[in-house]
Amino acid sequence: MSAIAGRIPDAAPDLPLAQAVREDAPLVLRGRFADWPLVRASRHSSREAAAYLRRFANDAMLANAMTAPASERGRIGYGPDLQEFNFRREQVPLTVALNTLVKYLDAPDPPMIYLGATTLDTFLPGLRAEHPLALGVDDPLASIWIGNRTRVPAHQDLPENLACVCAGRRRVTLLPPDQLANLYVGPLDVTPAGQPVSLVDFAAPDLARFPRFAEAMRHARTAVLEPGDAVFIPSMWWHHMEALDGFNVLINYWWRRTPDWMETPMNALMHALLSIRDLPADQRATWREIFRHYVFEPGPATVDHIPEAARGVLAPFDDARAATIRARLRERLSR
Repeated sequence: MSAIAGRIPDAAPDLPLAQAVREDAPLVLRGRFADWPLVRASRHSSREAAAYLRRFANDAMLANAMTAPASERGRIGYGPDLQEFNFRREQVPLTVALNTLVKYLDAPDPPMIYLGATTLDTFLPGLRAEHPLALGVDDPLASIWIGNRTRVPAHQDLPENLACVCAGRRRVTLLPPDQLANLYVGPLDVTPAGQPVSLVDFAAPDLARFPRFAEAMRHARTAVLEPGDAVFIPSMWWHHMEALDGFNVLINYWWRRTPDWMETPMNALMHALLSIRDLPADQRATWREIFRHYVFEPGPATVDHIPEAARGVLAPFDDARAATIRARLRERLSR
């Protein structure tokens, strides 16, 4: 891996968790979850951790697994032409996936096996209750990530993210949101797991093909997390996740600081590509100013001249007004 500028700072041991996850920059929380039953099981052995998970497995639901030959060295990404992926997807009962991972624990060159973003309460009902967490946020979405040695390419997530390592070690590499241009992001609409990803292999970056990546790594921060550690990843920070052992489990919690009625900005980006990107340059400049005025830098000059009752979409949003806008957009887009 290229030289990395620094380390993700450790939170003070007495910093309350609910305060740590309201920071604007990443933090590592060392040993905060060492007493979780799954962590304790994993410190005894990977087989014991897998057995603990099997107690909760809901095999009536099929989990989505990614598999790839050992030659991919755990890398999750695209094939050479970016038209397909370097892995295949399978739907399997969680118990089958866990048993397969255990079977390959002692293999010198196992195939990659990875179950990502598996909804915790659906596939492992009851497990969350044995792993209490006082985040201080309403109804976070909990997911579990299970696999062997895998490398998830750098990507962004809109929600805030607390990622708790429960089995195996992980190397986390984070980059600030402004490194977009230096990460050589692949297609927006054909992605390995829903989010656009960097095309750079962090384990062996091709700087002849991706020269700006060297600048990205000058802004990177990294940490190796042990079972019981966690990392807070603020919204839209790029994160590359590398599982370092033959059996790895991570539980993460996602939440947003915004109202439920808000749409994902990716929808707006897709619509902007459709409606603005290919306009003549002078018209794009006009729309850049319109977006600045109404979206990015709204102020008194935006609405003060309009009576409050007549401001429509320029007024503060609530559930009802958001529903009205969605209905209007659906109607316009269906024409």
